[in-house]
Amino acid sequence: MADVEALVVRTGVANLASVFAGLARAGARPRLAENAAEIAGAAAVVLPGVGAFGAGMRELAAAGLIESVRERLAAGRPTLAVCLGLQLLFETSEETPGVAGLGVLPGAVGRFAGAVRVPQMGWNRIEPDDGCALTQPGWAYFANSYRVARLPAGWRGGWADYDGRFVATLERGAVLACQFHPELSGVYGLELLRRWLARAAGGRDAGA
Repeated sequence: MADVEALVVRTGVANLASVFAGLARAGARPRLAENAAEIAGAAAVVLPGVGAFGAGMRELAAAGLIESVRERLAAGRPTLAVCLGLQLLFETSEETPGVAGLGVLPGAVGRFAGAVRVPQMGWNRIEPDDGCALTQPGWAYFANSYRVARLPAGWRGGWADYDGRFVATLERGAVLACQFHPELSGVYGLELLRRWLARAAGGRDAGA
């Protein structure tokens, strides 16, 4: 297993205990990020989140972390975004109109629109696109009311189906974003975390 220190960004709306436990099981040494400079220079950074889009962005802004997270993602440095963390990468969300996201990826996050129960809470099948290096087929645990419907240009990803097909993972080099919770997804999530940590340990960037 990769022995990597993984800095976890405090979004204020994440279950940090489960995130820390999942990372530790995968072989990482997790700890909370203290400031923007640490995020810029870390070997691996995790952007978790549970809750509302607006609350997550307000927490990042209050801590002065938006630019450091944005620059790290734009540079393709090893970063994992989980659940709400994936949604924060985009420009806007229907969940909190008028609140800007990180804007690293173009587009808006939308609510499940059909006659389905939200949030969806449970296991869903992941089917990766050809060429994915980190995402593999399998079952993962979701808890979400909002989703991304289209894969941004230049990214590969995995898909799930609930009220139609939606993006379950986004990956490019050492940047990985999961709409589901890998830390709660059993062996499938553990192996995904291990693959990402191995990529981080190798210093691979978005161009790899």
